[in-house]
Formats: sequence, C-alpha cells, structure tokens
Amino acid sequence: MVETPWLTIIGLGEDGPEGLSPASRDALTQAKVVMGPPRHLALLGETLAKQVEWPVPFADGLPLLLALRGQRVVVLASGDPFCFGAGSVIAAHLDRREWRAFPTPSTFSLAAAQLGWRLEETLCLGLHAAPLARLRPHLASGARAIVLLRDGHAPHALAAWLCAQGFGETRMTVMESLGGPRQRITNAPAQALPNRDFAHPLCVALEVAGNGPALPRSSGIDDSFFETDGQITKRPIRALTLSVLEPRAGLRLWDIGGGSGSIAVEWLLTHPTTQAVAIEPRADRAATIRRNADRLGVDRLQIVEGHAPKALADLPRPDAVFIGGGLSDGMLDHLTTTLPQGTRLVANAVTLESEALLASAQARLGGTLLRIELARAAPLGSKRGWKASYPVVQWAVVL
Repeated sequence: MVETPWLTIIGLGEDGPEGLSPASRDALTQAKVVMGPPRHLALLGETLAKQVEWPVPFADGLPLLLALRGQRVVVLASGDPFCFGAGSVIAAHLDRREWRAFPTPSTFSLAAAQLGWRLEETLCLGLHAAPLARLRPHLASGARAIVLLRDGHAPHALAAWLCAQGFGETRMTVMESLGGPRQRITNAPAQALPNRDFAHPLCVALEVAGNGPALPRSSGIDDSFFETDGQITKRPIRALTLSVLEPRAGLRLWDIGGGSGSIAVEWLLTHPTTQAVAIEPRADRAATIRRNADRLGVDRLQIVEGHAPKALADLPRPDAVFIGGGLSDGMLDHLTTTLPQGTRLVANAVTLESEALLASAQARLGGTLLRIELARAAPLGSKRGWKASYPVVQWAVVL
C-alpha cells in the first residue's frame, strides 16, 4: 500500500471549494494545517484544520512549511501550482515522495477558453514578479500573449509601456477574477485603456498591434536597438560571432570586455534558458550593458564590473567564452589552462598586436582563424564607392 504524502498542494480557483475535485476535498478534510495566502484562505472559508497565512516575501514561508513536516498539511495555490505558481518552488525543497498536487485549470486555460485562442500558439508569461520588459522580444504585430500581472495597477503600467514601445494599438483584454462570481472582462486598446481600478487577481490578453520595431529572430539585430558609446560589436561581425559561439538552450556565456553588451544580450535572446555573464571594467559601460539588457527583456544578464582574468575567479563555469575587449597573452593563457575541456572560445581582434596573439594561439591549440573584411557603399565625390572597415580576425576553438 502506497503511503499518502504528508504535504498536498491544491490549486484553488476563484470559485473556491466548489471547483475542487473529490481528492482535493478529502485532503482538506484530513489536513491538520492549511497554509496559503490570505486571499486563498478567504476563498476556502472555515476549516477544522488550523489555518496559517503564507508570509510575504514568499521565501519566508518555506521554513514554516518545512517545520510542519510529518503532519497532514495542505498548501493552497492558484489554479495550476506548476504553471508560474508556487508548486515548483516548494517541490524543490522536498523529496518527491513527500508531496502530491491536485491542480485546477490555470489562469491561462481559463483566459484561452474566454477568448477562443489556441493555447499552444499563445505566449504565456508570468509578469507578476518580473519586469514588463520581458515582453519586449515577443512584441510584433499579430502576436498573441496572455500575461499574469501583480496587482490592479499593473494593467495601466502595461498599457503605458506598450505605448512607449510603439505598440499603443495593441488590443488589451483585462480579465479579473476569472472563473468566480466577481469575474469582469474589459476590452480596449492600450492607448485608450479606461482610467479605472482593476481588481486582483487578474491577467491580460494581448493582441499586439502598432508600428513599433520588432526584434528580429536572427542573429545580428540592428545596432540601433543598443545604447552605445561606440564600443560595440557591429551587426555583421556580431552575426558571424554568434554563429560560431553556437548558443543553445541552457548554455552559459562569458562575454569578456562587454562594451555595450550586444553579444551577451543576443545570446540571451536566443532562448529563455540561456545564461550569460558580461565582464566589463568600466562602470559607465557596465551601466550601459544593464540598461540594454533590461530594455530588451533579458534582465537575467549578470554583469560583473572588473578586469579579467581576476574578475572571473568566482563565476560559474561557462560553456562558451567570447573575448571582445582586453585581449592579452595573460588572459589567453589563463583561459586556455583553466577552462574545462569542451568550452568554446571565440576571440575577435582588430589591431596587428591582437592578430599576432590569435595567430600564435591557433598555431598551438588549433581551431579556425577567419579574417573578416567588410565594405559599405558611401559617397565618393558625385558618385559612390566602397568604404572599407577595419578587418577583424576571429579565432574560434573548442578547448
């Protein structure tokens, strides 16, 4: 006979106990303690079990929960606890045999059912604890998204942000307390959202429209997307560099000599599970990298202000390293002797001295050496001619 876990995580909808399954009801009947946010406890009503409010911030509730180990405990969450909910955070602190979960329809499912949208073709984002700019990579006319927001003021903030990005024509559907007696739905373009209060919990469905610039999905987005003082890997070189860096889901990049952060930002744009660290010695440029990352929706970029290789000492190991600035014999020696086997290393050089370093390194360690020469059409008197850029030498190797 399988022993019942001590912890049950129950997804509670806005209709309260009426929407619970028989298994969820049995778990509540047997519980000695019920934990949850005040709103969920209010929806549940009176119980024979002791009720404990989950504190804010959320992390403060985990020690309280773990102290109850061995008792019959129910934790209340919204809808599907494992869809932008508390379930995965709680489960990470427990053995799989200690807990079970009974979800109800997620907010995304309820919203899609209201709108008649294909959920598998709709972007679903939890922005209740994340910046609105996480939406930026997905803004393109015709795109559809359902986003969770933190409180009743957030729809107005979202509308203002969309207008600032050039997408004020976006159709917003604000859905309050979906599935419950207080359900209310409001439709309006972002630029004309009614000036009234909205009640939490809520989500907003977006049908994106407007003339704002969409972020391309290919490598080498336009330089105009980045704030820069001129220290930037320009678009064509960036596209070639990202091609040899080969970003993939879950991989981590070190961008040494970050400049404007363009390589690290584009690495993060390729997939939501990629990670990156930008190492930049100048404080003003580090601040620029932060602004570029935040504005383009990749606020997960880690920025380290300092000089490599000293600044690399305590960083988590990378899967790929790009050297865009500060190239030296000492740095190459440090990286090629300390990085684990299988790390992909890419370095770009413009000066003759830096080229010599890369040529020497390629002779010793192998890899590919590529000389990139570009020219653009430019006025030449009354006609046009080719204006050459400085050639770039690129070394790429897997250690």
